[in-house]
Amino acid sequence: MYTLSLHGMYVAQTHKLVISLDAPCSVSMLPPLSDSEPPVLAEWLAAHGAELVECVVPDFNGIARGKILTVEKFLASVSEGSLYMPESALLVTVSGEYAKAPIELGDATIDHDVSLVPDPQTARMVPWSQQKVAQIIHHAECRDGRPTELAPREFLRRVLNAYKERGWQPIVAPELEFFLVEQSSQPAEPLRPRAGKLGRREIGRQTYGIDAIRDFDSVIAEITEYCSLLGIGIDTFSHESGTAQLEINFRHGDPLALCDQAFRFKRVARQAALQCGMYATFMARPMSDEPGSSMHIHQSVCDRKTGRNLFVDEKGADSSLFLRHVGGLQRYLPHVMPLLVPNVNSYRRLALRADTPVNTAWGRDNRSCCLRVPLSNTQNRRIENRIPGADANPYLAVAASLVCGYLGMVEQLEPSEPNHDSAYQQPVSLPTTPEEGLQRFASSAPLREFLGERFVRALLAVRKSELAAYQSVVSSWERENLLLSL
Repeated sequence: MYTLSLHGMYVAQTHKLVISLDAPCSVSMLPPLSDSEPPVLAEWLAAHGAELVECVVPDFNGIARGKILTVEKFLASVSEGSLYMPESALLVTVSGEYAKAPIELGDATIDHDVSLVPDPQTARMVPWSQQKVAQIIHHAECRDGRPTELAPREFLRRVLNAYKERGWQPIVAPELEFFLVEQSSQPAEPLRPRAGKLGRREIGRQTYGIDAIRDFDSVIAEITEYCSLLGIGIDTFSHESGTAQLEINFRHGDPLALCDQAFRFKRVARQAALQCGMYATFMARPMSDEPGSSMHIHQSVCDRKTGRNLFVDEKGADSSLFLRHVGGLQRYLPHVMPLLVPNVNSYRRLALRADTPVNTAWGRDNRSCCLRVPLSNTQNRRIENRIPGADANPYLAVAASLVCGYLGMVEQLEPSEPNHDSAYQQPVSLPTTPEEGLQRFASSAPLREFLGERFVRALLAVRKSELAAYQSVVSSWERENLLLSL
């Protein structure tokens, strides 16, 4: 048998399969841990009566890929190190096609297998399944034990290691918006916001409306229960400005753990909505007459040893690292748009020019700015990146945002003066089309060096394939306005 460490290294073990953790897991659903006795995965699965295991890896679009195994097969595969998946499964486009990645990447062979290694701290039971199903998020590794460059979760871990080498610990808190809409099997028809328990759709904007959000008590109750069982730290629910549009705020913490929660939450919301006879959608702009849905990212950096917030100095003022972090975000955010606004629909949200950034201005308590510094005490000094859409892969969006700030800190980039007026009245500096976003992404030498050439080429291959698929479709607007007019 083998012992599986948190980093996926196998060592000889004379008896049962165990998984050792570097730090205790705080999720109450897992068995209590002790410093001297790590949890036994086989016993954990048995204690929860698991019959099947979902071995999950997020792809570039944040879609869960992987395999479902019986518990016996799963434990045997972990013991033998024999759980594989084609690396190309990470390069599937959002429409289900394979990107032409081998040519773009210059690989000699068409496809490689990658090893799936379970991350023990992500083990959860799937609460909506009629069967006893466990879900475990996996690391994707090359056959020699190196993390594959094409797995978004491994990319985020690489970014976090860069911070760790400097003695820094980034802290993040995502905010996710989504719509509740009527179920429909006709994709050509416009979506319709779902009516709540009162049986009628909302009239006018219900921003922060208490009665409006209570109208969806049933789905919120389902979401809350699922989140509790899955260890997802919900901070607040609120009603956004769109009809049947909700927002969830996550409790701040470690970026990898928070991205795992955001990854799970999207599935939670969709499953809870289905239980209530509706759809939950994280499209950036699902309806033309409604606002868009974002994934704002709050981020700060602490000293790994002391936990002190490095964004403030001894007097509580902005530190030089804070200003350089802002400078890095301003310099590089326009170049990582494919990670923050991944598709054509994402840019429809930005095109609203209301409640969405148009440039990289920053300001204090100023929501017109791309980079907002919320009101807070010194320990909670942070920056809110308002660019990412709800449709973005949380691992890629958080990693990209942290990379930009990291480069600013390392390169000692200075920000502009803080903005005190409406940033919407200032010139547009962010890409406004997917084509421009891809061109900017490909053109930044510092980012290409940090992200890795193979990762950059793979992402470009996926995004270009998705854009080509979109452009090949004749839309209802074209039929309505061009059919008999030209």
